Amino acid sequence: METNPLLTIEELVTESERFCSIMSKGVHEDIRGLNDGKKVGTYIEHKFKDILLGKYTVEIGSSAKGIDLPGTSINTDIKTTSIVQPQSSSPFKSARQKIFGLGYNILLFVYEKNDELENNLKFLHSRFIDKSRTADFQTTSRLNEIVNNDGNLDDIEALLRDRNLPVDEIELKTISKEILKNPPKIGYLTISNALQWRLQYSRVIRLDKPVEGVIKIYDD
Repeated sequence: METNPLLTIEELVTESERFCSIMSKGVHEDIRGLNDGKKVGTYIEHKFKDILLGKYTVEIGSSAKGIDLPGTSINTDIKTTSIVQPQSSSPFKSARQKIFGLGYNILLFVYEKNDELENNLKFLHSRFIDKSRTADFQTTSRLNEIVNNDGNLDDIEALLRDRNLPVDEIELKTISKEILKNPPKIGYLTISNALQWRLQYSRVIRLDKPVEGVIKIYDD
């Protein structure tokens, strides 16, 4: 029996672009009248995962695994959000995630829903964000400015305190030394401190210049 090919990042991107186009042309009665963004997101993500499972060998995550596509070669979480407020939550594991990235890639789908139209679901944007670009933009930008302007350990620690990074003094000093030695890549998310990280995507949606690690998959 012939097995499906292993899913790659390149194929994930290709399937995402095709998915956005097909879904935007369809009629989605199952979610007509539904105003719960989480349920709409679940509907979209299940549709996409079903396509992947039908064509590829791919590991689909569970709540225990934490992300949607946890395989070592894919390591990607699917985030689906309305254009009205393009944001989502993400489990908090460590304060380091705000500086060095979440530790996994993000596949982002941004939709607009209008139940007065026959084609009631329209995809506006899709992005693939490599894990190296999933840190907080303002924090990583300022840290790089400090390092590039011959800043020292005190300058870095002061910034992290000003940002109210949820970390104790010992870890703050450890992170500061690591930043001075190896500055983080600029992230393209906005990450708010909370019991769960609050991720905001406006910057990566509006991105108008090529950035290594951010793929503009689809724009309507």
